[in-house]
Amino acid sequence: MRALNPVLIPAALAPVLLATVAPPALAQEGGVGAAALLAKVRHCKQISRGKYRADDGTAANIPVCGTRGAVFWKADLDIDCDGRQSRRCSKRTDPYFQPTTAFQDSRGRHLDSASLPYVVVPGASRIWNHAKSGVWGGGIAAVIYRGKVQYAVVGDTGPTDLAGEASYATARALGINPDPVRGGAPGGVTYIFFTKSQARPLENHKATVRTGEALARRFVGG
Repeated sequence: MRALNPVLIPAALAPVLLATVAPPALAQEGGVGAAALLAKVRHCKQISRGKYRADDGTAANIPVCGTRGAVFWKADLDIDCDGRQSRRCSKRTDPYFQPTTAFQDSRGRHLDSASLPYVVVPGASRIWNHAKSGVWGGGIAAVIYRGKVQYAVVGDTGPTDLAGEASYATARALGINPDPVRGGAPGGVTYIFFTKSQARPLENHKATVRTGEALARRFVGG
């Protein structure tokens, strides 16, 4: 690593400058903190018939857990760059790019991974059927990583044996490298799905945050 020359900042200006350059990943979305949510999912009551892998070739050690009002798991975060083509998500940026998502917005369009925070659930299988647990397209989830909470919708389904995936926009908001080839987080990500919830409309992230915050307060309070 190349050494950087020290920069002297006048004491009177330091607080202003430091506030200006604070990394956006440390900002908190909503008022319910990560610690309060994580405290509610410390213990796992497994509801899946088996466990999921984080990636192909790894051990199947990720159970789907259930608690009152929520389903959750703890895994890595792989980047889903599927859906509507954009400068950030296309065949050019992602060799596995698909122009479709399992769920669509209120206009019937496939989702835009680069701009909409969404999460991916494993495809229905004998291990677990997300819909039977009240987790469906447009459902609301809280994704937690390194003390930051990001609300997102259920936007896509993935392989039936893997768990731990979210959209480019979700990763970027959490301070995770969103590059579909080199990005992602190797672990430490908690996904909490508020059961039988529904974002209306699915593509309105501000509305999702408002509803997610209300669901999180209820979940933590309960």
